[in-house]
Amino acid sequence: MNKFVSAFYRPEAGFLLLRWAVAGLILLHGISKLIHGLGPIEGMLASAGLPAFIAYGVLVGEVVAPLLVLANIMVVPAALVMAFNMVVAVALAHTSQFFTLGKSGGWALELEGLYFFGSLAIALMAPPKT
Repeated sequence: MNKFVSAFYRPEAGFLLLRWAVAGLILLHGISKLIHGLGPIEGMLASAGLPAFIAYGVLVGEVVAPLLVLANIMVVPAALVMAFNMVVAVALAHTSQFFTLGKSGGWALELEGLYFFGSLAIALMAPPKT
């Protein structure tokens, strides 16, 4: 590794940045749901034939799990919960967009994709606890 690259090689800082970016941005969605309620999600669940109480799971995936990732506590399970939350979100609200492009030419689900793959990357990169 050359001196220039090695001077900037900080995997711990990169992992911290990834954790804070992904978890922090997902947390903002959770805060919005805390403020405005879960009514729209309950409606989607009802139309899918599922019980409305499952909507409270979104608070686990968008509030509790991101807070754990930000606090560096139980990072792997919390990141996997965030990833699962994105799978459920796509399944409930975005299946019709899965194979489409957005107005700017990118994947219509790029935000959900970044949250999903970012969460998986966090789970895979988390150092083992000893």
